[in-house]
Amino acid sequence: MKYRLYTTSHKAWDGMFKAMAKAEKSIYLEMYILSVDTSETHNFFSLLKSKASSGVEVVIIADSYGSSSLRPEMIKELRDLGAEFIFFSHWLKRTHRKILIIDNKVAFLGGVNIEEKIRNWRDLQIKIEGGAVKLIFKSFANSYKKCGGRRESILRFSSTPLSRRIQSRIMDNWRGTSKLYYLNNYYKQKISEAQFLIQIVTPYLLPPRWLIVALDDACRRGVKVEIIIPADTDIKPLNKINYLNCCRLSGIGVKFFMTKTMNHAKLMLIDDVEGLVGSQNMDILSFGWNFEVGIFSRQKNLVADLKKIIETWKGEAEPFDPDYKTKIKFNDRLLINFFKFFYPIF
Repeated sequence: MKYRLYTTSHKAWDGMFKAMAKAEKSIYLEMYILSVDTSETHNFFSLLKSKASSGVEVVIIADSYGSSSLRPEMIKELRDLGAEFIFFSHWLKRTHRKILIIDNKVAFLGGVNIEEKIRNWRDLQIKIEGGAVKLIFKSFANSYKKCGGRRESILRFSSTPLSRRIQSRIMDNWRGTSKLYYLNNYYKQKISEAQFLIQIVTPYLLPPRWLIVALDDACRRGVKVEIIIPADTDIKPLNKINYLNCCRLSGIGVKFFMTKTMNHAKLMLIDDVEGLVGSQNMDILSFGWNFEVGIFSRQKNLVADLKKIIETWKGEAEPFDPDYKTKIKFNDRLLINFFKFFYPIF
């Protein structure tokens, strides 16, 4: 599998924009946050309109909540030019996925949205060429089907058998996904099988109980568990929750590293031999409600590059201070007790 990794949002946009500009047959885009405010340097909507008017098949799936800033007239312009634009709207669920597929030959997947405020964030997006692109297209086709899409040229790929000979696998958390390709099962299995090292990067730390139990068990087995999170996220109320869960997990042996800048990447490495890059955060929404996607690989050079990225981010971060818990204010303690009633992991 040929690949390239991007470690900031604007670098990923560069790669995505260039790939879209070269599209000859099709552009399939699925985004949680799709905005037009990046147009000064990356005018994705103008490019999509240009491609649609030239006869390229353009299909866009955008989450109705994450992409709510889009104006109806802009969507109409795309549709009038032949593009298919679908909002993913499902009761209490979101498509939190970030997928771009060009001509069924090149695909992008990871944590990068399209929105101006995230331009300089640390993040992780992977560009893929080769057999794995077909797996990503199958995942997109499933999403398209669930949104009510009707193009048979896309729908027929939702039931295409997957080859097990490909080194990489695409993990989904659609209801009905087979156990082999179910994202939550992957986390459970790989954490339980880890021999000496688990490394995770996530912006938000609100793990479900089963994940806390799995990490606790790993630490008790002597596995080193390291998690990188930002010291200050874009969602300020979550900062306290991040820190409180750091305190809890530090108590069972997990080591935390706090980045000085916002890091939106979603990454897990197991024993330096296999890795997962995707859209899922370490929170109850990603594992229980939202629709997510990730690519798992044991490809040696890819795993080595992911390891370098993690070590670079660790070197730029500060170790977590476990004494934070003693500094919690009285009002915050009341808030913690309130959370405990509804979500007893705090």
